[in-house]
Amino acid sequence: MFEGQPKGLFALALANTGERFGYYTMLAVFALFLRANYGLSPAMAGTIYSSFLMLVYFFPLIGGIMADKFGFGKMVTIGIMVMFAGYLLLSVPLGGDSVALVVMLAALLLIGFGTGLFKGNLQVMVGNLYDDPKYADKRDAGFSIFYMAINIGALFAPTAAIKIKEYAETALGYSSNDAYHFSFAVACASLILSIAIYYIFRKTFRHTEGGKKKDAVADQAAAEPELSKEETKQRIVALCLVFAVVIFFWMAFHQNGLSLTYFADEFTANSTEGVQSMAFDVWNLVLIIFIVYAGFALFQSKTAKGRYIAAAVIIVAVALLVYKYSLIEGATSISAPIFQQFNPFYVVALTPVSMAIFGALSAKGKEPSAPRKIAYGMIVAAAAYALMAMFSFGLPMPETVMGPDGEPVGKHVADVTPNLLIGVYLVLTFGELLLSPMGISFVSKVAPPKYKGMMMGGWFVATAIGNQLVVVGGLLWGSVPLWVCWSVFLGVCLVAAVFMFAMMKRLEKVAK
Repeated sequence: MFEGQPKGLFALALANTGERFGYYTMLAVFALFLRANYGLSPAMAGTIYSSFLMLVYFFPLIGGIMADKFGFGKMVTIGIMVMFAGYLLLSVPLGGDSVALVVMLAALLLIGFGTGLFKGNLQVMVGNLYDDPKYADKRDAGFSIFYMAINIGALFAPTAAIKIKEYAETALGYSSNDAYHFSFAVACASLILSIAIYYIFRKTFRHTEGGKKKDAVADQAAAEPELSKEETKQRIVALCLVFAVVIFFWMAFHQNGLSLTYFADEFTANSTEGVQSMAFDVWNLVLIIFIVYAGFALFQSKTAKGRYIAAAVIIVAVALLVYKYSLIEGATSISAPIFQQFNPFYVVALTPVSMAIFGALSAKGKEPSAPRKIAYGMIVAAAAYALMAMFSFGLPMPETVMGPDGEPVGKHVADVTPNLLIGVYLVLTFGELLLSPMGISFVSKVAPPKYKGMMMGGWFVATAIGNQLVVVGGLLWGSVPLWVCWSVFLGVCLVAAVFMFAMMKRLEKVAK
């Protein structure tokens, strides 16, 4: 899985892991913070939440255009600095009045712009590693590894957000609302780690940073044959078709921080027992990840020593899980944001599985093209919301009014098993693994050389539009029965999949 990859991949992946950890720590509690701290309705909180997500993924277009002129590495560095300023501003507890709201919105603008300079350009640099012919056939696998690293950061984020908030409340005596800001401060520390990793290992990827526009164009011209105007147009059109489809995936997928979190907060049981409770301890999930990776190493290792080490890891991990199970007594409390740990857990745990499956298909000449994987991903996402719709029949209408304690007045009106959301996140993750890393890889491969930054920015603009449409979940919450809310996302995913299959010949032509 990791063999034969360029060294720069791991340095860039780790730099991104630190930044993503801070981002998802903030995001895990952000929607609940908006409702509790400012007394906002689900719809208004959803509007701010989705608008922020839109900014985070729209600004990479501007960042990409700037990077095509000034260099990718320079934009990455400036981006981290701008993000740091935004998270620092968000970390200051100013209360819930109009001044605090304006400061919070200014912080979101800084975080969005900084992310725009950082995120897309870092991914272009990853793609540039594979312009070297000796790495060209490992591009998809490399982006899968890179995507997995992002989710390692996201895996620990919900637990960090909850634990830090609880610490601020119990040990430091801060109010429930002010305690949220300590979760936001984690992002500042994670960015320091991210920039440190970037510069310590910079020599492994410095050749991908680019410089002045004329230098970048010269390098690309030397590395790749020039495209005709017609071929350039075909590639850009194909990319725009893909962008149009992924809008609706992100609209549905990023409900994990909005309507699915509302569902966890108001309808899902707030405690669990026995084996099920082990799923809500992030360290148990880490042990499972060790078992999965050691299992692959056990069968794939080329030396006896490697197999013995893998077997030992499995035995120790299983023993620790059994021991931790023996310590469980009574019920374990569940906080709504903790459900957001399951998606990154599944990404990290299932990445080697998906790579093994597609590797086996590739060896037989049967691996689906990147566009076809994206279409399959849309169908899988639709299946996740079909599950939500099916199990939401008969549930009461969601609550839209906040009580004096900052919680929905109808919280826990129905104790739906946590297994529903655990299972739905699993299905959504299958869709994500088919769509997101493959889509980024497709863009880096198909984008005309002189428009790489802009086209990667285009991928993020599509994501931004999808993120803005996340507000639909907030608008529907409390306005329609739950099964209708989920059916909306089911429908848009199916329509997008049909459109993707209709355009498949054109897309696969440029992907060759």
